[in-house]
Amino acid sequence: MASSQQHTVLPRPTFDAPVKVLIVVSPYYSDIAQGLLDGAKAELEAAGAAYEVVEMPGALEIPTAIGISDRRSNFDGYVALGCVIRGETTHYETVCNDSSRALQMLGLQGLCIGNGILTVENKAQADVRADPAYQNKGGGAAAAALHLIALGRKWAQTSKGIGFKPRGEDTLMAGEADGNNIA
Repeated sequence: MASSQQHTVLPRPTFDAPVKVLIVVSPYYSDIAQGLLDGAKAELEAAGAAYEVVEMPGALEIPTAIGISDRRSNFDGYVALGCVIRGETTHYETVCNDSSRALQMLGLQGLCIGNGILTVENKAQADVRADPAYQNKGGGAAAAALHLIALGRKWAQTSKGIGFKPRGEDTLMAGEADGNNIA
């Protein structure tokens, strides 16, 4: 059975402008996927976010769908939902590692992704984690996406003051303290 340890839940972020999220879900285990989806939808609705849902055959296709969407649509963030249950072969490790790694790479490129792809030993573990009344990992993934969107918006206009200066402002001349003529 899943642990019942207490953990910290951050307050839900608020937004001045509308938020649009794409939920990408694999219904491979349809009852698990539905629980994850119910939790994610409830969290997004509570935050006032609009969302769309698309289905992919399995966990490996979820990052690709997010990448395609990022290039061809206008979503602020993404929620990845699915379930991988350990079987008798090493396919479990491949699917878990590759889907997680691909989502992480997309995130490092600046996409706001909440990862709700469960990687579990058995269906009982998945049931507890997917159920919105218990661990609610779908809601947690949606909350993660919302927090990343809020962070991205917070820093959207921040300039680090690094990089190239416009031509003429890149070289100090003798007698110039800040790159401008003294006279």
